[in-house]
Amino acid sequence: MRFQDHWSPATLVATRDLASGIREFILRPDGYIAAPYPVGSHIKVSVLIDGQPDVRSYSLVGESDPRGYRIAVRFAEDSRGGSRYLWSLQPGARLDVATPSSLLQVDWQRPHYCLVAGGIGITPLVGAAQALVRKTPNVSLHYAVRSRGDAAYADELSTLLGDKLSVYAADQAQRLDLAGLFASLPQGTAVLFCGPMRMLDAARSAWAACGRPLADLSYETFGSSGRLATEPFKVRLRGSGEEIVVPRDRSMLDVLNAAGHEVMADCRRGECGVCAIDVVDVEGEIDHRDVFFSDEQKHENRKLCACVSRAHGVVTIDTLERVDAV
Repeated sequence: MRFQDHWSPATLVATRDLASGIREFILRPDGYIAAPYPVGSHIKVSVLIDGQPDVRSYSLVGESDPRGYRIAVRFAEDSRGGSRYLWSLQPGARLDVATPSSLLQVDWQRPHYCLVAGGIGITPLVGAAQALVRKTPNVSLHYAVRSRGDAAYADELSTLLGDKLSVYAADQAQRLDLAGLFASLPQGTAVLFCGPMRMLDAARSAWAACGRPLADLSYETFGSSGRLATEPFKVRLRGSGEEIVVPRDRSMLDVLNAAGHEVMADCRRGECGVCAIDVVDVEGEIDHRDVFFSDEQKHENRKLCACVSRAHGVVTIDTLERVDAV
């Protein structure tokens, strides 16, 4: 495992609404001492979904905060229930949190940095911006949102970055031209991206079209952002033929484990690949929501990350379990 989770009881000490449908939560573990954590860190949070314990991951907002861990959660009706649970809590509520972990790699030796965020993807980039501006003035942030009112942390970032912050509001016909942006960047610029899957696909395509080195583009995404609508689907197990329904509000990983088919996992964000499962057949379409596999691997449909990826129809998988011959 990449991460060794250390869990602590915590108290929800404060909440505030940042924008329509986006709420900030301050979670203070028992015995909390503010300490630096890597750029792009996230924490795992215990939640209850339909009365059953589960885990969700959320990016930490900003650098170390003396009040506790700061996260921002967008309320999503089509999510797996984590946002509904957190939004139901009031200050004083008790829950468990894990220590911060990060998969985002930052090259601190670059002369220029460009940050690109889509919607709630701004959360890990707030801390990145704070850390980078202490190193160099050559930091810009491009932030795409549905409306200006949806731009969480815009005031905080404007104070930090001044005219190097650009906000693009779709309802004002403002569009972030990724191809134009990337073409305008000085050579050697490092780009950090976080946003929905469709935007990430566009960013990677635009980056490649500009002939930029792939190593210069680092990114995160959020696994709930797929290309297809979230709906129930079936998983068929090779060998036994057993079929299991994955409801719209649960992951394939959780459903398989609950059914007794142990699947290893680590990040639960579609980034590490530990939960990758072999795909035998697809009757329908797989919605790959990970950032672990390449576009070519996703097109081949030979594997999927069970923690975030979903499907329409039926997916036959091989868990390496075998039914004993009679």
